[in-house]
Amino acid sequence: MELGAFSISLAVKDIGVSKDFYKKLGFEVMGGNQAENWLILKNGETLLGLFQGMFDKNILTFNPGWNQSAEALESFTDVRDLQKALKAKGLYLIEEADESGKGPAHFTLLDPDGNPILIDQHR
Repeated sequence: MELGAFSISLAVKDIGVSKDFYKKLGFEVMGGNQAENWLILKNGETLLGLFQGMFDKNILTFNPGWNQSAEALESFTDVRDLQKALKAKGLYLIEEADESGKGPAHFTLLDPDGNPILIDQHR
C-alpha cells in the first residue's frame, strides 16, 4: 500500500521562531505561507510542516499522488481507495473522505497510542 509523500506536521506556538530553529538544522522553506501560519520545510528527502494555531497535536502526514519533492506521480492509489482498504482491515477512521467524490480529499485515523495520521490527497 503506497501512501505517498511522508512528513511530520508540527503544531507550533510561534511559526517564525520554529522556522528559524529548523533552518539552523539545515531545513529550507519549500512551500506554504507564513502569513497564513503554515510552512513546509525540506532537508534532503525529509519533509516537515509547521502549523501555528491549526491543530492541537503533531500529525503524521501522507500525501497520495506526490513524491517527497511535492511533484505529481504518474500513477498512485486514490485516497478513497486507501480509505476503503484500511476500513476493510478493520481500522477505525475518525474522519472520512466522501467515497463518491474525485480529486482532493483526506481522512484521519489514530495509531494505537493516539497519534493522529492524516492521509491528505491534494490532486
